[in-house]
Amino acid sequence: MEYENKKVLVCGLAKSGAAAAILLKKHGADVTAQDMKTEELLGELPTELGGMGINLILGRNPDDEVLSFDMLVMSPGVPLDLPFINKAREAGKKIIGETELGFLFTRSPFIGITGTNGKTTTTTLVGEIMRNAGRLAGTVGNIGTPLTECAEGTSPEDWFVAELSSFQLETIETFRPKVSAMLNITPDHLNRHKTLENYILAKERVFENQTAEDFTILNYNDPATKDMANRTKAKVVFFSLDKALDEGVYSDEKSMYIKCLGYDEKVIDIDEMNIIGGHNVENAMAAIACSVCAGVSLDVIRKTLREFVAVEHRIEFVREVNGVKYYNDSKGTNPDASIKAVMAMKSPICLIAGGYDKGSDFEEWIDTFKGRVKYVAVIGAVKEKICETLDKAGFTNYERADDFNQAMEFCTKNAVKGDCVLLSPACASWDMFKSYEQRGHIFKDYVNSLEEN
Repeated sequence: MEYENKKVLVCGLAKSGAAAAILLKKHGADVTAQDMKTEELLGELPTELGGMGINLILGRNPDDEVLSFDMLVMSPGVPLDLPFINKAREAGKKIIGETELGFLFTRSPFIGITGTNGKTTTTTLVGEIMRNAGRLAGTVGNIGTPLTECAEGTSPEDWFVAELSSFQLETIETFRPKVSAMLNITPDHLNRHKTLENYILAKERVFENQTAEDFTILNYNDPATKDMANRTKAKVVFFSLDKALDEGVYSDEKSMYIKCLGYDEKVIDIDEMNIIGGHNVENAMAAIACSVCAGVSLDVIRKTLREFVAVEHRIEFVREVNGVKYYNDSKGTNPDASIKAVMAMKSPICLIAGGYDKGSDFEEWIDTFKGRVKYVAVIGAVKEKICETLDKAGFTNYERADDFNQAMEFCTKNAVKGDCVLLSPACASWDMFKSYEQRGHIFKDYVNSLEEN
């Protein structure tokens, strides 16, 4: 598509929106960037964009102006059912997302990784494997770097590894990864998608444009993802945590194996890796499958698996103080992710839980506490919902914390030598923090300030 003199509205001015606006302006578009935040809340960004000749609509939605634009580019955080977007859609305006826009500017093949949990770890691991193979164009998407920031000047020989959220996949049109991966499906973001079925449909868009020349990596143990094999045109490669597959990547209690794509051998022993928990074995197997499909040798994959350490904010070991180990799992923003963190701990847990309510159910999560979690400090907007569920489950050793700092103090006070303190909130951070990263950094700063007795 030619963008010269096209009137384009970019909705949302987080990282991806700003990058999309700059890219479009560079290619001659008449760009207007819009955000519900005011100029004061956006800091220096409005001045920077204005200096580039980008128009701004701030502190409101463009209800009156929207029909004057040729195209809308949506940031993933902007809901697609807002009245002005419906108005544009009904008028036949082109509406795409930042991921789709970036894809239109690239020459590199993609590995697109989605699913409810494990995306960041798997994407980072695949990115490291591709870097070690000398074939990485960039690690992009929901992981933090917008695709539109680095889409141009790429090579057909190098690969983008993209972490893709349901919000990003809602607004693709032609996006086609050479390799897609669906790690798992559990209820998430139901406040936006309304139903689990809608959420799954958004996730499945990752492989909707793939052909028989492409690959789809699917979790054999997850019924929702296993069933997707019937709906993708791509070649399916399964991975399984506990079943020796006739074809695919699988593990037993000790090792991971590959039996597909011309291989039939052990890849690595699980205890050679630095990341812990069954969910990370699944992430590693998905990464193995993605990388082999992209043509990377097992030697490079093995080396990377041995060197790889936990992603920041995802069951990240911070420090041991007075015999208590502290783990930062701020990326555990839904119950299923937090279940995996709880299950990965090898010692009694003092848990910091709570935050913004995404419409999650907490019963299954709390059911895993027995014999593992000894104490819970509850925070955030969803505090009372979690406390009611704890009461219903008969878990009484919890306290409501007035703020995050008090929750950290409560857990430190309740932890004894041999315990661990785990930040794994099972909720988003938006009620108290700018992001889960900020929440994790505050936790780590607190832990690093603790003194040995």
